[in-house]
Amino acid sequence: MPSFLQLKTEWRSPETLLMLMAIGMPLSFATWTGLVNNFAVEMINFDGREIGILQSLREVPGFLSFAVVFAMLFLRQQPLTLLALLLLGTGTALTGFFPSFWGLLITTFIMSIGFHYFETLHQSLTLQWIDKNRAPVVFGRIISLRSITSAIIFGLIYLALEFGGFSFFLIYLLGGCFTIAIAFFCWSAYPGFTSTVEQRKNIVLRSRYWLWYALVFMSGARRQIFIVFAVFLMVQKFGFSASDMSILFLVNMGVTFYMAPKIGRFIQRFGERCSLIIEYIGLIMIFVGYAFVSEAWVGIVLYLLDHVFFAMAIALKTYFQKIADPEDIASSSGVSFTISHIAAVFIPAAFGFLWLYSPAYVFIAGAGMAGMSLVLAMLVPRNPTSENAALVNFREHIASRVE
Repeated sequence: MPSFLQLKTEWRSPETLLMLMAIGMPLSFATWTGLVNNFAVEMINFDGREIGILQSLREVPGFLSFAVVFAMLFLRQQPLTLLALLLLGTGTALTGFFPSFWGLLITTFIMSIGFHYFETLHQSLTLQWIDKNRAPVVFGRIISLRSITSAIIFGLIYLALEFGGFSFFLIYLLGGCFTIAIAFFCWSAYPGFTSTVEQRKNIVLRSRYWLWYALVFMSGARRQIFIVFAVFLMVQKFGFSASDMSILFLVNMGVTFYMAPKIGRFIQRFGERCSLIIEYIGLIMIFVGYAFVSEAWVGIVLYLLDHVFFAMAIALKTYFQKIADPEDIASSSGVSFTISHIAAVFIPAAFGFLWLYSPAYVFIAGAGMAGMSLVLAMLVPRNPTSENAALVNFREHIASRVE
């Protein structure tokens, strides 16, 4: 039986802080995600073009995530992470105050700055504070915790809309304020934790990370199709209401809550190469399914499977942890978010116009991106290390081509 002192120490550990911050993020982001399509359509009369513009703007802060390195010159990563969490909550809380095209764009941009900087820094702290051998399991637990929190939020949104008579305005306000409260609690209740390795305060780009950069880029491009258009498909094509979407999100998060820890253990046992190959094969089939789906229940199944495969992206994080110099982690986490958002800045808007012509073409493009990712995953070593980062040495390959 642990003593009170042991419990107090464990409660104030870095891993517990990571878990608590992981709860704070979806309180706002799940609220924003669960309502934004219906809020945009029902309150502001958005169409596919405008939702594409909104989502492209939302990804601009992600593209600028590399700037987190410069913010670290003034603040340590831990308080900077909490500041980002505070900004995420503030942007969400303000959303319902401005039900107009420009109002939604501005509040979304504020929310997105907080979300993307939080994700960058939270990932960085996890990779620094958690041992390589335990990282897949801890990432699985973090995803599981986020999922159950999101499921609770989606369930509460459903009850609030269907039985409580709550407005979009009030739900956004409550979701944002809960996140703000957790940020302030973490700020006051936890001591400052330090990393064993001093992080670089400049942008780091290394040729031996080339495969990771390529995989991250493809992941960001492909992910936008799911985030923006898979959800929009449910609302526009199958007529799902806000409460219907909340139930779908709730079930989805429940499945992810159950599967994420198991996926973490799978990656720990079978390695990153095997996990990534399985993920990309599954995503090819799912995107092809989206392109030709005609029944709502099939779309629901595809959506749930898509999210399960998304949890396997843990392997991309732990692959980098194994090949990276420890002092590169913070800088490279920011760079990775920028790389993943290069395509994300223009894909939602560009594919929004393609959607008006044929929604099927959007998902066929997603299948092609997953196929390219599969080819890249074949180059991941079975046992990646800093000396064995990829099966093809990019620098030597370029040199041989020049000769």
